[in-house]
Amino acid sequence: MAKTLVEIKRILDGQIGKPLKLIANGGRRKTIERHGILAETYPSVFIVALDQDENAFERVSYSYADILTETVELNFIEGKSIVPVVEQ
Repeated sequence: MAKTLVEIKRILDGQIGKPLKLIANGGRRKTIERHGILAETYPSVFIVALDQDENAFERVSYSYADILTETVELNFIEGKSIVPVVEQ
């Protein structure tokens, strides 16, 4: 389980270009589920290129703190299994 922002960034740096499922808190008891590919990582944020068949826009960005605080949940899709970035 990743416990710091640096560990989360290190994990994501090794997953660039891999498909993922993103579940985000949309506010007011809403959750948003999207599929895409981890496109880029920066010192404070990461970019997800979304699947154009499902979404009206191309990319979204989130901070590593969003993963740490469980506002965003990332699960990488490897074959038929799903691997979470941070285990609950």
